[in-house]
Amino acid sequence: MRHIAVEGRCFVLSCNQFNRRRDFPTEYHSSFGEDPDALVCRGGSCIVDPFGNFLAGPNTDGEAILVAEVDRAQIVRGKYDLDVVGHYARPDIFQLHVDEQPNQPVTIHGGEATGDEKPPAQADRHTPARSAE
Repeated sequence: MRHIAVEGRCFVLSCNQFNRRRDFPTEYHSSFGEDPDALVCRGGSCIVDPFGNFLAGPNTDGEAILVAEVDRAQIVRGKYDLDVVGHYARPDIFQLHVDEQPNQPVTIHGGEATGDEKPPAQADRHTPARSAE
């Protein structure tokens, strides 16, 4: 969650499950055993600021309601050193092209190498996959 907050320069509110064996029906047999106090899912809910600092949590002790005061100005401050679409985005150099045509998920190239094949990074990904018959 800290990584997500830093990468997106945003606040992250992460709500995770906390369960003990007793929270499940008795007919449900678990690899965690039959002890009603056995932890099945330890939670870890937290609130993280845009710089990766925990404002609340992570809570792994039981059920809880986490509360934190957030300063939305931190989002703006975070954009000064990591602005993924702002002043140093370079559309003159980098562009995103989306190919919406259906493509084969697997391409098989066979035969003897002749030395004039395209490197894998430049292989024609639109070549239909051949059957393995």
